Amino acid sequence: MSRTISDFFDEPGPIARRRTNIVTAVGVVIFIGVIAWIGYMLADKGQFAAEKWTPFLEVSTWTTYFVPGILGTLKAAALAIIFSNALGLILGIMRLAQSTFIRIVGGTLVEFFRAVPVLVLMLFFYFMFAAALDNPADAPFWGVVCGLTMYNGAVIAELVASGVKSLPAGQSEAGLALGMTSGRTLASILLPQGLIAMMPSMVAQLVVILKDTALGYTITYFELLNRAKTFGSAYQNYLPALFVAAVMFIIVNIILGQLARILSTKLESATGLTAPEQQGDPEEDLALSEMNADITPPMKDLSAAKAAH
Repeated sequence: MSRTISDFFDEPGPIARRRTNIVTAVGVVIFIGVIAWIGYMLADKGQFAAEKWTPFLEVSTWTTYFVPGILGTLKAAALAIIFSNALGLILGIMRLAQSTFIRIVGGTLVEFFRAVPVLVLMLFFYFMFAAALDNPADAPFWGVVCGLTMYNGAVIAELVASGVKSLPAGQSEAGLALGMTSGRTLASILLPQGLIAMMPSMVAQLVVILKDTALGYTITYFELLNRAKTFGSAYQNYLPALFVAAVMFIIVNIILGQLARILSTKLESATGLTAPEQQGDPEEDLALSEMNADITPPMKDLSAAKAAH
């Protein structure tokens, strides 16, 4: 039977529960106080004045600033999601290849693109495309897409490799026993199960890609944050403009997360595999297994003890 950390500790008594409730209540009061103080400071600076919020009731505000901004964000994010998943799958397979040379090349690329900040990658591709393209106006868009693709492709490659390596050894042994080659076993047996196993983390990565499009503001890409700042500069209401942009980001991220979960559910139904609801902490799992080993005696010892009695 599996154990959890709470199985090895006593339930808190009345005094401990009372202290916990007091600390929780104090924390809630402090949090509400901080929110009230921030609201008071914003109101004192006139951030809740009607003239700062009435521009959002105008149709031109949305057609000129926020709708083109969110469309630019979705356009860059959609291409980056497609390209990064393709690149991540390729690099992940390279990390799992039988050839040592291919594994080294794949591992080097993954570690390099994971180590370089996304903004640095965007700047590099922006200046590269600005010098290479006939129409330099497209350089910001491709700079954002390529920067997000390289970084998130490396992260997805690690997810793919980790998902396959987490499978029991019997999966690959079964494929080899059926006469499959290592490559066929990887493609037909291990990869589908590994991708399903890492689906929750891959869904979270899609949201990261969408949010990171905001970095395109630094290379003048017309995404949501860029349009919000331009609107705030025109109407002198930066905080309301950023607040509206944040709400739009939250709504789009929620929709993207729900769509990804629906896709994950359909994929699980089609393959017959189930993704875990939550990825465990390997260090915690190791600690629990060691604690189980220390506490639970082997069966042969139990049998010997019964025989002695």
